[in-house]
Amino acid sequence: MDQPQPNVDEVVQAIAAETDTPTETVSQIYADTLADFRVEARVFDYLPLLVAKRVRSKLKHSKRKH
Repeated sequence: MDQPQPNVDEVVQAIAAETDTPTETVSQIYADTLADFRVEARVFDYLPLLVAKRVRSKLKHSKRKH
């Protein structure tokens, strides 16, 4: 049984709000990260969840540097 896929726009909006980052920036990072994950993924069911986690982590880490 396939897992319901989250709405990417909603995920991007949530990450943007959580990290105080422009939506366009989050959207681009999300798309780039998803493309990177798809290259080596064997299972795609949890890809949106893993990508969202990576994007959040990347943005929070970059905010701490400043």
